[in-house]
Amino acid sequence: MKQSSKTALGGIISALSVLLMLLTAVLPFMTYALPLLAGTLLIVMVIEIGKGWAAAVYVAVSLLAIFVVPDKEAAVFYIAFFGYYPIIKSTLEKHLPRVLEWVVKLLIFNAACVLGWLLTVYVFRIPFDELPGLGKWSALVLLGVANVVFFIYDIMLTKVVTLYLYRLRKQFRRIFK
Repeated sequence: MKQSSKTALGGIISALSVLLMLLTAVLPFMTYALPLLAGTLLIVMVIEIGKGWAAAVYVAVSLLAIFVVPDKEAAVFYIAFFGYYPIIKSTLEKHLPRVLEWVVKLLIFNAACVLGWLLTVYVFRIPFDELPGLGKWSALVLLGVANVVFFIYDIMLTKVVTLYLYRLRKQFRRIFK
């Protein structure tokens, strides 16, 4: 792929990712789903150009998200997890035994959740509302549910990679030569 095509692809993926992040202002119930989708776009960058270019797009989208996305919680979760996870996923799966791979993935995810929560509550001053009936256990219950969702997300990401490689890549390569 030519350098100009790589740059164009990076710009397109960045623009689409920022657009998805901006949609959180219009669709506030999608605070976590839209950053997840924005990060999923990086799969194309990783497969077609490499992790370095994907990391550059992640940094660009992260910086833009901080400054232009009104939903700071969505921006934090893109930066803390959804933006870089598609970049590191293949490395974890290639170099670690299956059980250790999942332990590391869960550690990364849980650290990102806690960091994201701390940034959201203490830096951006977005209050954490406890779930009715759970009181002080709300955060742990939500983290447990988030881990189940992460497991599903990881499997979904693998399916998206497979779909791209076997169904969409030929069309993509015709456009970006």
